[in-house]
Amino acid sequence: MREIVLDTETTGLNPFDGHRIVEIGAVELWHQVPTGRTYHQYINPERPMPEEAFAVHGIGDAFLADKPVFTAIAQAFIDFIEESKLVIHNASFDMRFLNAELEWAGLRPIPGDQAIDTLEIARRRFPGSPASLDALCRRFGIDNSMRDKHGALLDSEILADVYLELIGGRQSGFELDQGSRGSTTTAQPNWRPAPRPAKLPARVTEAETAAHAAFIEELGPDAIWTRSRSGS
Repeated sequence: MREIVLDTETTGLNPFDGHRIVEIGAVELWHQVPTGRTYHQYINPERPMPEEAFAVHGIGDAFLADKPVFTAIAQAFIDFIEESKLVIHNASFDMRFLNAELEWAGLRPIPGDQAIDTLEIARRRFPGSPASLDALCRRFGIDNSMRDKHGALLDSEILADVYLELIGGRQSGFELDQGSRGSTTTAQPNWRPAPRPAKLPARVTEAETAAHAAFIEELGPDAIWTRSRSGS
């Protein structure tokens, strides 16, 4: 079973108010195990970046000026996701943007039932509790210390860990009955996976790390992201 954990960054909240996607990041899972295969693309939105959006993800006009427009990368994106289930946190937001961009590019939109919404899963499992990505990282003991700003690929990698914890990993709702070797019983109603004893190794490649460092350098010393990293 192939699944794609996906995230986007945008210029705003609604594509029909003139906002566009500026970054797509995705991580491939095969039978709920990360394969190491990823998709990552910055996109020129063909419009200025609002200050509010820049404060969230730190992606500015100068950086995006030489990036391809969505129509230039749309088919490669579709070829990557194929018809696999898309694991997305707050899926309605990303799906609205993706389908708007695909329709503007003259391509078929992604069916709504192709998306798995981890926000909905978290709210069902932990009603009344915070269900943001950061809150779920705290709940499951997942290291998100690298998340100074929102970034589509990094957030997809973090979400992959969160998703596997939400569904119980490969056990997926079952645990070994300690009193009877070889038998299984359904998990207790309040069962939740224990925090990982050690954090998972980074799945960001050296090339991606270098590209990220070059991106921050290009922002200049006065950029919000640069100042936040330096602690000023």
